[in-house]
Amino acid sequence: MTLSAEMLARQPRSLAQDHPESPLSVHGLSVSYGEKPVLFSIEFNTPPGAMMAIVGPNGAGKSTLIKAVLGIVPKLSGEVSVFGKSYEEARYQIAYVPQRASVDWDFPATVLDVVLMGLYREIGFLRFAGRKHKARALECLDRVGMTAFADRQIGQLSGGQQQRIFLARALAQDAEIYIMDEPFAGVDAATERAIVAVLKELNAAGKTIICVHHDLATVADYFDHVLLINVRKIADGPVATTFTAENLQATYGGRLGVTHVDQVTGGGAPRLGAQS
Repeated sequence: MTLSAEMLARQPRSLAQDHPESPLSVHGLSVSYGEKPVLFSIEFNTPPGAMMAIVGPNGAGKSTLIKAVLGIVPKLSGEVSVFGKSYEEARYQIAYVPQRASVDWDFPATVLDVVLMGLYREIGFLRFAGRKHKARALECLDRVGMTAFADRQIGQLSGGQQQRIFLARALAQDAEIYIMDEPFAGVDAATERAIVAVLKELNAAGKTIICVHHDLATVADYFDHVLLINVRKIADGPVATTFTAENLQATYGGRLGVTHVDQVTGGGAPRLGAQS
């Protein structure tokens, strides 16, 4: 399937100001690598103060979706708005935590250096961090339990520790929206609990959290809103009404076992920690 001009012309269109209350509003977003569609006409409005999971199988376009929203990969078509403004106007309101695999961990930077990067708008690119900036960075490290590692080179940390530092960098930005790409992938149970605790604390303060998430068993525990995609949007809405067996089977092409679906949706035995 290729994305023809006729197909794109049929996509829904919307102005950014149509949803000024939505922290993140996406309309008709399509992405293609060459002639292969990776995302087609994705459309959703994130409710204010949501804890939203983006869920789908491998190759569904989950990471591509957030990268297109953030302008990291080009959109073929579509519109993104942040609180009713264009992304370019409101990008400072978003903090992004990438996948660990996309980071150069050999870069000669300390843990404190990385967290200070979250204050670049305030410090400026050609200025040195002052005492107050370092104090704020250390406060953010304390919130993720990493103060003792402030002077450590980032490549010397474990995967879970590295993820905590990038969360601390996002905290330093003091944003309204936190977008995270698989924050729990490859981390230990203690780190996962620590990250969830910080995200819930942010959410309680009115921040919007959006995570690409791979563990179906914890969706209902961690999130209150879900977006299910597989190249196209399958469904989005509150977890209680959207994270259903029917929508999961549609998202995963019927490849999930009935028992597993019952477990992760609460329709059967106690949920397991299996990943999909």
